[in-house]
Amino acid sequence: MITPREKFSSQAAPELLSAMREIARKEGRHFQAVLEDAMQTYIEIREQSKVRPDTMAHFRASLEKNRRLGELLGKS
Repeated sequence: MITPREKFSSQAAPELLSAMREIARKEGRHFQAVLEDAMQTYIEIREQSKVRPDTMAHFRASLEKNRRLGELLGKS
C-alpha cells in the first residue's frame, strides 16, 4: 500500500541539503525518502526525550524540599 504524500515547501542551509542529496545518491535512494527518514528519526528522538509532567512535578518538589541541602553540598 502506498502512503499518500503531501507537498510542502521549505528552506534549509545549502550544506545540509547537499549532505542529504549525497546520502541519497550514495544509497541509490530518492531524496524524498532520505528526508522522510531524517524527519522520522527527529520525531522519535524528540518523543523519547519528553519527561512526563507528573515526573517533572515530583522533581521540582524534590528540588525545593532539598534546596538547603543542595546549597550546603555546593559549598563543600
